[in-house]
Amino acid sequence: MVKSERGSSLIEAIVALALLGIIGVAFLGGLATSSKARAAADEHASARIIAESQMENLKKQTFAFSYDTLEIPADYPGYSAVMDIDSLRNGNIQKITITVRRANREIISLTSYKTNR
Repeated sequence: MVKSERGSSLIEAIVALALLGIIGVAFLGGLATSSKARAAADEHASARIIAESQMENLKKQTFAFSYDTLEIPADYPGYSAVMDIDSLRNGNIQKITITVRRANREIISLTSYKTNR
Protein backbone atom coordinates (compact mmCIF):
# COMPACT_ATOMS: atom_id res chain seq x y z
CA MET A 1 0.00 0.00 0.00
CA VAL A 2 1.32 3.39 -0.96
CA LYS A 3 1.33 6.14 1.68
CA SER A 4 -0.67 8.59 -0.49
CA GLU A 5 -3.59 6.13 -0.79
CA ARG A 6 -3.87 5.70 2.94
CA GLY A 7 -7.24 7.07 4.22
CA SER A 8 -8.69 7.58 0.73
CA SER A 9 -11.34 4.88 1.28
CA LEU A 10 -12.67 6.84 4.29
CA ILE A 11 -12.94 10.02 2.20
CA GLU A 12 -14.66 8.09 -0.61
CA ALA A 13 -17.15 6.62 1.86
CA ILE A 14 -17.93 10.07 3.31
CA VAL A 15 -18.41 11.57 -0.17
CA ALA A 16 -20.64 8.65 -1.18
CA LEU A 17 -22.79 9.05 1.95
CA ALA A 18 -23.08 12.80 1.35
CA LEU A 19 -24.24 12.23 -2.24
CA LEU A 20 -26.68 9.58 -1.10
CA GLY A 21 -28.06 12.00 1.50
CA ILE A 22 -28.49 14.79 -1.05
CA ILE A 23 -30.28 12.47 -3.48
CA GLY A 24 -32.49 11.12 -0.68
CA VAL A 25 -33.52 14.61 0.45
CA ALA A 26 -34.39 15.61 -3.13
CA PHE A 27 -36.43 12.43 -3.61
CA LEU A 28 -38.38 12.93 -0.38
CA GLY A 29 -39.01 16.56 -1.26
CA GLY A 30 -40.48 15.46 -4.59
CA LEU A 31 -42.70 12.93 -2.84
CA ALA A 32 -44.01 15.58 -0.45
CA THR A 33 -44.78 17.97 -3.31
CA SER A 34 -46.61 15.34 -5.34
CA SER A 35 -48.60 14.28 -2.27
CA LYS A 36 -49.75 17.87 -1.67
CA ALA A 37 -50.68 18.27 -5.35
CA ARG A 38 -52.69 15.04 -5.27
CA ALA A 39 -54.55 16.14 -2.13
CA ALA A 40 -55.38 19.51 -3.72
CA ALA A 41 -56.61 17.81 -6.91
CA ASP A 42 -58.80 15.43 -4.88
CA GLU A 43 -60.25 18.35 -2.92
CA HIS A 44 -61.00 20.27 -6.12
CA ALA A 45 -62.61 17.22 -7.78
CA SER A 46 -64.81 16.58 -4.74
CA ALA A 47 -65.88 20.24 -4.65
CA ARG A 48 -66.72 20.12 -8.36
CA ILE A 49 -68.85 16.99 -7.87
CA ILE A 50 -70.74 18.67 -5.03
CA ALA A 51 -71.30 21.90 -6.99
CA GLU A 52 -72.48 20.11 -10.14
CA SER A 53 -74.84 17.79 -8.26
CA GLN A 54 -76.32 20.71 -6.31
CA MET A 55 -76.78 22.70 -9.52
CA GLU A 56 -78.54 19.77 -11.22
CA ASN A 57 -80.84 19.30 -8.21
CA LEU A 58 -81.66 23.00 -8.28
CA LYS A 59 -82.42 22.98 -12.01
CA LYS A 60 -84.87 20.08 -11.53
CA GLN A 61 -86.96 22.14 -9.11
CA THR A 62 -89.76 24.33 -10.39
CA PHE A 63 -88.92 27.98 -10.95
CA ALA A 64 -89.25 29.91 -7.68
CA PHE A 65 -87.74 32.90 -5.92
CA SER A 66 -86.24 30.73 -3.20
CA TYR A 67 -85.17 27.10 -3.16
CA ASP A 68 -84.51 24.36 -0.64
CA THR A 69 -81.28 24.61 1.25
CA LEU A 70 -78.32 22.70 -0.06
CA GLU A 71 -77.48 19.39 1.55
CA ILE A 72 -73.96 18.03 1.22
CA PRO A 73 -73.79 14.23 0.80
CA ALA A 74 -72.36 12.35 3.78
CA ASP A 75 -69.53 11.12 1.54
CA TYR A 76 -68.01 14.62 1.65
CA PRO A 77 -67.45 15.60 5.30
CA GLY A 78 -66.09 19.06 5.97
CA TYR A 79 -67.51 20.63 2.80
CA SER A 80 -70.20 23.30 2.76
CA ALA A 81 -72.09 24.90 -0.12
CA VAL A 82 -73.70 28.33 -0.40
CA MET A 83 -76.28 29.26 -3.02
CA ASP A 84 -76.65 32.81 -4.36
CA ILE A 85 -79.56 33.73 -6.66
CA ASP A 86 -79.77 36.98 -8.64
CA SER A 87 -82.99 37.74 -10.54
CA LEU A 88 -82.58 39.21 -14.02
CA ARG A 89 -85.07 40.50 -16.62
CA ASN A 90 -88.07 41.16 -14.39
CA GLY A 91 -87.43 37.98 -12.44
CA ASN A 92 -87.84 35.64 -15.42
CA ILE A 93 -84.17 34.67 -15.48
CA GLN A 94 -82.09 33.71 -12.47
CA LYS A 95 -78.34 33.69 -12.23
CA ILE A 96 -77.49 30.91 -9.78
CA THR A 97 -74.05 30.64 -8.19
CA ILE A 98 -73.07 27.74 -5.96
CA THR A 99 -69.88 28.17 -3.96
CA VAL A 100 -68.30 25.16 -2.27
CA ARG A 101 -66.01 25.71 0.71
CA ARG A 102 -63.88 23.56 2.94
CA ALA A 103 -62.32 24.81 6.17
CA ASN A 104 -63.63 28.36 5.46
CA ARG A 105 -61.73 28.43 2.16
CA GLU A 106 -63.47 28.71 -1.20
CA ILE A 107 -62.64 25.74 -3.41
CA ILE A 108 -64.89 26.26 -6.43
CA SER A 109 -67.70 28.50 -7.59
CA LEU A 110 -70.14 27.31 -10.28
CA THR A 111 -72.56 29.67 -12.08
CA SER A 112 -75.54 28.80 -14.27
CA TYR A 113 -78.85 30.32 -15.35
CA LYS A 114 -82.47 29.22 -14.93
CA THR A 115 -85.45 30.61 -16.83
CA ASN A 116 -89.14 30.81 -16.05
CA ARG A 117 -90.82 29.01 -18.94
